[in-house]
Amino acid sequence: MHTDLGNPKNTISIIQKYGFSFQKKYGQNFLIDTHVLDKIIAASGVTKEHLVLEIGPGIGTMTQRLAEAAGHVAAVEIDSNLIPILEETLGDYENVTIINDDILKVDIGKIARELGGGLPIKVVANLPYYITTPIIMGLFESGVPIDNITVMVQKEVADRMQVGPGSKDYGALSLAVQYYAEPYIVANVPPNCFIPRPNVGSAVIRLTRHKEPPVKVKDRELMFCLIRASFNQRRKTLLNGLYNAQELSFSKEEISSAIEEMGLLPAVRGETLSLSEFARLSDLLGKKTGGKKKYKFLKKIEKIP
Repeated sequence: MHTDLGNPKNTISIIQKYGFSFQKKYGQNFLIDTHVLDKIIAASGVTKEHLVLEIGPGIGTMTQRLAEAAGHVAAVEIDSNLIPILEETLGDYENVTIINDDILKVDIGKIARELGGGLPIKVVANLPYYITTPIIMGLFESGVPIDNITVMVQKEVADRMQVGPGSKDYGALSLAVQYYAEPYIVANVPPNCFIPRPNVGSAVIRLTRHKEPPVKVKDRELMFCLIRASFNQRRKTLLNGLYNAQELSFSKEEISSAIEEMGLLPAVRGETLSLSEFARLSDLLGKKTGGKKKYKFLKKIEKIP
């Protein structure tokens, strides 16, 4: 019979048993609220027909519940000090594979092929807040057929993912996430639901992958360059922001002409444009170059402002 780690006493007991020390560099905060755990599992829609990729299982609190609901769970944990603990807390579950690796370096496609057996994939995680963006964007861009991603993130980041034009939280992350998925905030989670308590509020957000992107764009990389450039200099007009961006080499006349062709005012700011408007702007600027590439795509996803 396994120990229910959703009980704070049991969490403390196993941490003390192994003399485990929380590593600040890994952003470790273990969830100790059974109601929140149940909400995450329910929101993800995990069934026996799914392979679940769990990122950062910690001591296995959520992994236990996932194992009971899913066909198979691949739990990727970077901290080698947690592996002996996971081997104990998850020892009763034959459908769990523990992988001691960095999720940013692991071959997600290989995990899907070897453990999924063709099952649809869902991602569930209590993410380290300092690398939330690169993990989520890396999952979207991995090419793996992910059905949805249900994750615990910093509340401020969750808010940024779901807002639209005109909001102060609206930015490149909002547009990048919404290009790939439909965001929905499942629950807000206060600091007292974790050991140790974080200094910020948290939220569970579900990102349901679009079967097809909501906008059609001829050059996706150019569109994301335009998005990043316009929010990197948020106080500037769209025209000046794009013209001054180091990764772009469009002339002021080309940018101005495209903005005018869209029926926008010369003083428009990037923060007022929707995803479909950025797609249109990208297509117009791409057409003006005559096929010549006038941008340098920055692959460093963590730079999304």
